[in-house]
Amino acid sequence: MRPRAGVCHMHGDAAHAVARSRKRPRRQGTACTSMPTPAATRFDPMPPPHATATRAAHPAVDTVVFDLGGVLVDWDPRYLYRTLFDDKAAMERFLAEVCTPAWNLAQDAGRPWAEAVATLSAQHPAFAREIAAFHARWPETLRGPIQPTVDLLARLRDAGVRLYALTNWSQETFPHARERFDFLDWFAGIVVSGEEKLVKPDPEIFHRLIRRYAIDPARALYIDDSAKNVAAAEALGMHGWHFRGADGLRTRLQALGLPV
Repeated sequence: MRPRAGVCHMHGDAAHAVARSRKRPRRQGTACTSMPTPAATRFDPMPPPHATATRAAHPAVDTVVFDLGGVLVDWDPRYLYRTLFDDKAAMERFLAEVCTPAWNLAQDAGRPWAEAVATLSAQHPAFAREIAAFHARWPETLRGPIQPTVDLLARLRDAGVRLYALTNWSQETFPHARERFDFLDWFAGIVVSGEEKLVKPDPEIFHRLIRRYAIDPARALYIDDSAKNVAAAEALGMHGWHFRGADGLRTRLQALGLPV
């Protein structure tokens, strides 16, 4: 939100002062003269501060859109791969060079897992078992809910705030989350990237969310742990919040007048 513009206040004496007649010193041999009295300057009364603030304020936020992984759901492939690698450095190399974030994002964009595993295993046959585990044991990449954020979500739900979710998630693995996390039922709608064949921060997936659920961007807050995704939402006129913890999010929600 933009800071409230400052209001200039004038002193009442200055606003209602009337110039008084002044007599010039009498000079020898001349008649006494005086300056004409100017008309009083009229000032319109200033509007009360709250009226100015009301006109300048943004529309009230009545809709909150959440990302899921990293905001409400604690997801990390390391939870699985710590059970498959004895050496932490070797595990990190595997996740940086073999099962990379870009490789996983392609599944979030709709690529079938069977195709992804087969292609990558052909490229890295020495890691075929570990690659296959990413899909076969995918539920082990979920630790659980991020409870402080879920508590904020519950307060918003109880207050009647419109709630939606927009997530980069494979359409094949999202049903595991549906089964595990009851709070997903609190959303009036969820847009899953794998079903849309689009991933954030592509503006089109935000447009689909907005059109599908008749969301007014100026009245909506978007929350994500990716700064790029937040920037994409803000470019479309939404309020944005880069999530780094529930405490900061609570402060942001309160600043927007939301009851948490």
